[in-house]
Amino acid sequence: MKKIFSILLTVGLIAGLSTACKDSFLEVVPKTGLSEATLANRDGVRLLLIGAYSLLDGVQTNAGQAPFADWHGSADNWIYGEVNADNAYKGSISGDQPEISFIEQKQIQADNVHFRGKWRAAYDGVARSNDVIQFTGKAKDMTDAEKNSAIAQARFLRGHYHFEVKKMWNMAPYIDDQTYNSSDINSTKLPNDKDIWANIEADLKFGYDNLPVRWAGEPGRATKWAAGAMLAKAYMFQKKFAEARDIFNAIVASGQYRLMERYHDNFRSVTNNNAESIFEVQFSVNDGAAISNNGNRGATLNYPYAGFTTCCGFYQPTQNLVNAFKVDANGLPLLDNFNSGDDVTTATTSPLDPRLDWTVGRVGVQYLDWGLMTSAYVRDISYAGPYSPKKNVPYSTDPAGNGNNPRFNTNNYRMIRYAHVLLMLAEAEAELGNLDRARTLVNQIRARAGNAAGFVTQPAGAVTVNYRIGQYTEAWANKDLALRAIRFETRLELAMEGHRFFDLVRWGIAAPTLNAYYTVEGTKRAYLRGVQFSANKHEYFPIPLQEILNSALNGAPTLKQNPGY
Repeated sequence: MKKIFSILLTVGLIAGLSTACKDSFLEVVPKTGLSEATLANRDGVRLLLIGAYSLLDGVQTNAGQAPFADWHGSADNWIYGEVNADNAYKGSISGDQPEISFIEQKQIQADNVHFRGKWRAAYDGVARSNDVIQFTGKAKDMTDAEKNSAIAQARFLRGHYHFEVKKMWNMAPYIDDQTYNSSDINSTKLPNDKDIWANIEADLKFGYDNLPVRWAGEPGRATKWAAGAMLAKAYMFQKKFAEARDIFNAIVASGQYRLMERYHDNFRSVTNNNAESIFEVQFSVNDGAAISNNGNRGATLNYPYAGFTTCCGFYQPTQNLVNAFKVDANGLPLLDNFNSGDDVTTATTSPLDPRLDWTVGRVGVQYLDWGLMTSAYVRDISYAGPYSPKKNVPYSTDPAGNGNNPRFNTNNYRMIRYAHVLLMLAEAEAELGNLDRARTLVNQIRARAGNAAGFVTQPAGAVTVNYRIGQYTEAWANKDLALRAIRFETRLELAMEGHRFFDLVRWGIAAPTLNAYYTVEGTKRAYLRGVQFSANKHEYFPIPLQEILNSALNGAPTLKQNPGY
């Protein structure tokens, strides 16, 4: 698949032009290749912009640089957003990638290399975005319109990368093009003593005001509505519900997007960049990059252990998540008691939300076009249960990666899709007291999920699946109940897409939700027994220890550790 504006042909060049050093991404060193003569022009800015976009996958900074790994900064945040919450186990076996197990079990330490890998990826993206802005300002062969376009894209990207560090660490430094100096090793050694939401908002607002509504033939570029959706999401994190609602309503009114008829069209290569997609991270294979570097390397562990692949069995859905897809006789979710009674298994004949089998691989149920899933798909059922991930996995007909990893594929990561916008709009409306509008929006999501043409189809002789999904027909009169329904719907619709933990934190319910999860799940998974989420600590991760050391000026670090670590 062709990536945005020939990105795949130049990503190797851009990697060489990166201005962030290998040791710290709050530390920069001069690079001889970054000369004004080379880059302060239309073509140079274009190359720099490609480099800034290329970090959206969170991989290139860490690829092949021990002790860092592809998955440390993965775009979908599968470790930090899902394994760290109640949707996914680390999976595989106990001794494989134990640093992820430490995160899962809340044995979280500042020297865990995963945090530094994510930090590196995000701040390298910031540095590349700042390069674009700086060299655009020096370019003499660009029109004002071209300069404004490049800067708007770079500021959107800079806002996104800072949004990532804000979600992860809360108190993290904001680095703009005025501060950043590739010739001064100390220019980015800033303290993390300020809330950076206002800076993130300003970058995303500039993108919202200056980007086009679409790019002809270049779907990977940021648009006005991608910037708007991300800005409104930033407002939601700050509980600025009225401001968020206004932007979400503008996206709806634009008529640019709609829900795809079939839920699973959001997770297939052949339906990349579809009518529901607001912003996608573009993936491709066999494009000239080494071992298909652009084919979602961040998810390279997250495939069935055997069957049609040879590795690796990570990122297994939890029993708690599977049970969340139970429904009552009317096809509505069991908001209060979904995790009581019998666990859902392949043998379950009671009704289930049809999105379950597009989110979770179950033994005996059709697994995309690979056939019925078998127990061989799971590396160690006794360790992490019988389920496999599904949304990131390619079909057999999709182009496969080259080199030593055929799992790399062209199935884009949908960072923001229209369903997510509708759910956040419903949440904002409920918070503002407009409960019936919120109910109508949630019902749109459920109506699409109920399209029988999009259900998983079992072959003759396979186990029977019983799908049922209904809509909320009674008016919502209770705000708390409405919010619970919206949050539950958000979990079902977006499960295994990297948002769960960050949603729990912004909703203020991470501690009670996760401690209830550990209490029950600890009876099923031995390694989760006794795990506790500590309020006012575990909502954020520790600042990477090495980055604190690297931030030293005059013998004292400028970065301070987060509370509790």
